[in-house]
Amino acid sequence: MKRIIILAGILLCAQPVLAKGDAQAGEQKAMMCVACHGATGKVSVPMYPNLAGQNEAYLEHSLQAYKKGERSGGQAEVMKAYVSGLSDEDISNLAAYYASMKP
Repeated sequence: MKRIIILAGILLCAQPVLAKGDAQAGEQKAMMCVACHGATGKVSVPMYPNLAGQNEAYLEHSLQAYKKGERSGGQAEVMKAYVSGLSDEDISNLAAYYASMKP
């Protein structure tokens, strides 16, 4: 019984923090993303990633990393320019919006 309680505690602590953005607010901000990532979050140019249906926490983490300059290579400088003016709330909302879409 003691092992079960310890295991349950470990599993609860290991759960990632879930993002809690507002998808409707994110849709308004997504207009700036459409040129590269498509109106439906699915691209027609293979060099850009599809965002539709991606994990919300991953998207939020990625956007924060671009904003802080923690990503390099590829289109990192372009992304940094796009996200530099976004608030943390805007980033959470964008992540929620793209996560809510069908892949």
